[in-house]
Amino acid sequence: MQLQKVFRAGNSNVVAIPKEFSEELGLKAGQEVAVEKIPGKGIFIGKPPKKERKTGVKAEFKKWLEEVLEEDKEILDELALR
Repeated sequence: MQLQKVFRAGNSNVVAIPKEFSEELGLKAGQEVAVEKIPGKGIFIGKPPKKERKTGVKAEFKKWLEEVLEEDKEILDELALR
């Protein structure tokens, strides 16, 4: 445990996170962190969970696209040659 002083920055109270803690947690300047008040215990500061990235294409869209491409294969091939 390290003691840190609270200081003002604009309208907020701020506590600096020691460099070794930041490095260990992989925190970077400007990054969001989760701040949670735990009743009777104080405040917990931690990294928020990674945001889920939308990956891939929904199966129904992929199936539809494959059908359309197959149905219109001749037209698309002709357009590609122009």
